[in-house]
Amino acid sequence: MDIGRLGSWLARRAENVCALMLATMFAAFLIQIAFRYLANFPTGWTHELTVMLWIWLVLWGAAFVVSEREEIRFDIIYGAVGPKARRAMCIVSALALIALYVVSLPAVVSYVTFMKVQVTAYLKVRFDLLFSIYVVFVIATIVRYVWLAWRAMRGTEPEEFDPTKTVSGV
Repeated sequence: MDIGRLGSWLARRAENVCALMLATMFAAFLIQIAFRYLANFPTGWTHELTVMLWIWLVLWGAAFVVSEREEIRFDIIYGAVGPKARRAMCIVSALALIALYVVSLPAVVSYVTFMKVQVTAYLKVRFDLLFSIYVVFVIATIVRYVWLAWRAMRGTEPEEFDPTKTVSGV
């Protein structure tokens, strides 16, 4: 299997994980509504599960599903400049983000490992496990921006922004 096919397969699996988390959140939400309003028996674990999955869904999606062209940009400035300026903007922003995330990584890891002393109220999930997705997000973001900076330094221009072709994740 070549690296492109493997990457494509992994991207689809990351999307599958997001879909599974979203479906589980929705099911927990429906259970919460049914128990509260139909059975008059509020449940705390459904709310807790929904919040935990939301944290994981957002950070997992940002780390592995959202592509570089789907990220938020200052489109007015980015779209108004030429390819060389876009490449320079890509390099500067990538290097800044890499530096910020690399500098923060030891403190992030330290804090997440420290949080093993606390657990969630209902499901008793350790906070270090809950927040470990942030460490994964930081590492994935560093790798992504190293790759983007490397490509820009080698002369590959970032995609030109075309407001008539905005995407919705499809």
